[in-house]
Amino acid sequence: MAIGDSFTEGVGDDDPARPNGVRGWADRVAEQLAAGEPDFRYANLAIRGRLLGQVLDEQLEPALALEPDLVTLYAGGNDLMRPKVDIDALTASYEDAVARLAATGSTVVLFTGVDGVEDPLFRKMRGRTAIYNEHIRVLAARHGALVVDMWAMRRLRDRRMWSADRLHLNALGHTEVAIAVLDVLGAPHKLAPAELGPKPWVDPKRRRAENLNWAREHALPWIGRRLRGESSGDTVRPKRPALAPIAPA
Repeated sequence: MAIGDSFTEGVGDDDPARPNGVRGWADRVAEQLAAGEPDFRYANLAIRGRLLGQVLDEQLEPALALEPDLVTLYAGGNDLMRPKVDIDALTASYEDAVARLAATGSTVVLFTGVDGVEDPLFRKMRGRTAIYNEHIRVLAARHGALVVDMWAMRRLRDRRMWSADRLHLNALGHTEVAIAVLDVLGAPHKLAPAELGPKPWVDPKRRRAENLNWAREHALPWIGRRLRGESSGDTVRPKRPALAPIAPA
């Protein structure tokens, strides 16, 4: 069972043949787990654009009702991007949800945020992300949850792991996260990290042109939606709302 926002839905890892047109790390994890368990079933309730409060309000009760024995939860990234956020209050509600999930006997998997030190946009969020991460580590220890430490995954700092919008991982990045999740679970798998090689040198003029193009195609529409009170997930539904078999890898 996977709950959360665009990260868990799989946005950035386009696959027109899949529900909602995306694959993502959670699908990849499920495919690997299904390969070793004939009765394995998988649900994914995550929806892009959701704030943490929305994730918990909309997805927690349905998730509990399905009585899963493994739950992944990541939310809060969209909150951290807002101009003002109370991280203590944010993670207090997060902990309440983790406590309820853990009390069922489910294995709960949480995630820290990525270190955006090498990206001009996410570098400005680095301090608040670090505070959020410390809360996650503490509450995970308190409730016996597992943690996928994406802050420590240096390969995720490479822009080649990210889609054109620079906000979502691409297929390479989602595969990297899937490997980390399976490793934390101690589950055997056949996934392998991409061979990227050294980072290519980019001419400063080309970099500026790319940044301007990104601002026009992705940043400005994102800001426009926020000003209008809209979300990219307003018309999106969970891609796998019920526990069901998935074809193994």
